[in-house]
Amino acid sequence: MEKFTKLTGIAAPMPLVNIDTDMIIPKQFLKTIKRSGLGVNLFDEMRYDREGNEIPDFVLNKPQYREAQILVAGDNFGCGSSREHAPWALADFGIKSVISTSFADIFYNNCFKNGILPIVLPKEAVDVLMKDAEKGANARITVDLEAQTVSTSDGEVFHFELDSFKKHCLLNGLDDIGLTLEKAASIDAFEAKAAAARPWV
Repeated sequence: MEKFTKLTGIAAPMPLVNIDTDMIIPKQFLKTIKRSGLGVNLFDEMRYDREGNEIPDFVLNKPQYREAQILVAGDNFGCGSSREHAPWALADFGIKSVISTSFADIFYNNCFKNGILPIVLPKEAVDVLMKDAEKGANARITVDLEAQTVSTSDGEVFHFELDSFKKHCLLNGLDDIGLTLEKAASIDAFEAKAAAARPWV
C-alpha cells in the first residue's frame, strides 16, 4: 500500500447525503476479487446512461474533475452494505481522500486498509471546502496527514481528529498484511523455537 503523507489535488464536490456503497460501486460489479479495474464503474449509475454513455452533468464526467483525487461529500458517506469494493473503486479511480461530516463505520475502516484517508469535519468546514471545490481544477485542496489539516485553495486551514494507530498505518503504507510483516522476525523466531521443541510436528 502506498504511503499517505501530504496531498494537494483537485477536489470534486458531491453534496449528496447518504451516498451508499451500492451507489459507489453497484452490485453487478462485485464478482471480481481484484482491487484494480473498478474505477471505470465508480458511481456507475450516476456516471452513465442505460446505453453506457457518459452523463455530462455528473461531476466526475466534467473536464475539470476527471483527475480529482479528493471528494468533498455530504453527510453519512459510505452507508449501506459492507463491501470493500467501494474503497477499491474509489482508489482505482484515483481518489485518495474523502471529506464529509460523517461516514458509515465499516466503510470508514475499510478506507484505511486501502490507502484512502476519510476525514470527518464539522458541517461549517465541509461547506467551505465544498464551495472551494466548486471552483474547479484551479482550486486545489491540500490534505496534510502528518499535521492533520485540510487547507483550501485560499489558505484557510481546518484541523481534523484521527486515531493515532490509523494515522501510523497510512503514513507508513501499512495494510493488514504489512502490519503482520512488521512482526516477521518475531514470527520466524517463534516458529524456529516451536520446531526445535516439537520436531515431530
